[in-house]
Amino acid sequence: MKRSWIVLLLLTLALLEALATGRRLFFNLTYLLAAIIVVSYFWSRANVSHIQIVRQTRSHRSQVGNVAVERFLVRNTSILPKLWVEVRDHSDLPEHRASWVVNALGAHRTRGWAVRTLCQRRGRFTLGPITLISSDPFGLFEHRKHLSATASIVVYPLTVNLPYFALPSGELPGGGTMRRRTHYVTTNVCGVRDYFPGDSFNRIHWPSTARTGRLIVKEFEVDRTSDVWLFLDMQGAVQADRLWEEQVSETPPLWPGRTTLEPSTEEYTVAIAASLANHFLARNRAVGLIAYGQRREVLIPDRGERQLTKIMETLAVIRATGAIPIAQIIAAEGKGMGRNISAIVITPSDDLKWVDSLRDLRRRGIRGIGVVLDSSTFGHQASTNAVLAALSHSGIRAYRVCEGDSLSAALSRTGNVMS
Repeated sequence: MKRSWIVLLLLTLALLEALATGRRLFFNLTYLLAAIIVVSYFWSRANVSHIQIVRQTRSHRSQVGNVAVERFLVRNTSILPKLWVEVRDHSDLPEHRASWVVNALGAHRTRGWAVRTLCQRRGRFTLGPITLISSDPFGLFEHRKHLSATASIVVYPLTVNLPYFALPSGELPGGGTMRRRTHYVTTNVCGVRDYFPGDSFNRIHWPSTARTGRLIVKEFEVDRTSDVWLFLDMQGAVQADRLWEEQVSETPPLWPGRTTLEPSTEEYTVAIAASLANHFLARNRAVGLIAYGQRREVLIPDRGERQLTKIMETLAVIRATGAIPIAQIIAAEGKGMGRNISAIVITPSDDLKWVDSLRDLRRRGIRGIGVVLDSSTFGHQASTNAVLAALSHSGIRAYRVCEGDSLSAALSRTGNVMS
């Protein structure tokens, strides 16, 4: 530090003067400056030793628009008090200001504070490491101690309620029925059988039980339209954003209960996919996911909270760095799909080829829905009007989403539906 060099210079001058003149005053000044340097050095070093940091994270999963809470405890385990200690946090969670300065930490005392951070960006972030910084009362020496322990937090993408989104309906020629039994409780009862240990009591068919004198349970079939595939267009070449404009005009900050999406098609695509997955899984639909981002991501359709967690974990870290057009993805992945399922394509692409691919799936009994992000509202020169017209001409339900739109309103049955 600059002050320490000044004191060392004064010490050198005082020593030279003492040796040259032999006067006691300069010898005393030399001893005093030397004592100050030695004491200050060991004092600053002792300030960062015998300190324990406890970092408590309420949950290692959060969501855009929610608050992540952390609590820090600093313990002084030595018999010497600490004048001041700066706890500098190096987390990469945006707007996570966890650094703090602890003053006058007595011997065997503990000081704590809580940090509440509004999550504004999805992804997997690192909490830590931590650097302890302290100095002596004169500010001559500064010592640092690096604590390499880290933790991680996953921030899920934003989800909104979609109460008016049209549920996909299957088409079975000739009024046929798809027979596929399931251990889930659905609205389709296909028969009865004897009770086995482990069967839920709400599956017991009491009239048959009373008639036969033994426990009889109901068997169920999956819905004809239970499987919903979400196709996300993560090709980097078709994405658009207005992030550079946001640097010029300051956007209002977020707070709990009010969230805004970044003006990019990538973030809108992910938020729409997360909202649709949450929407269908809450209605006991089986939902799958296909996206080509950093790598090929395929989640087989399934139900329940576990499937929602898998989808949200995938959507939290996926990035639009893919190179394969969505038309090729639909054509390639659609080959292995059976009939009577629904495919929802979320894309900002203005390429009509993906409409042709979706039309080919329809000929094979796969119902398609297009969620088209109007890239012109995101600062892109391309227009999606031709794509919307082609979807309408093909009889494929389509939704148009613009930058700044409310997703609940844009993905409504009576809003931006092209039929």
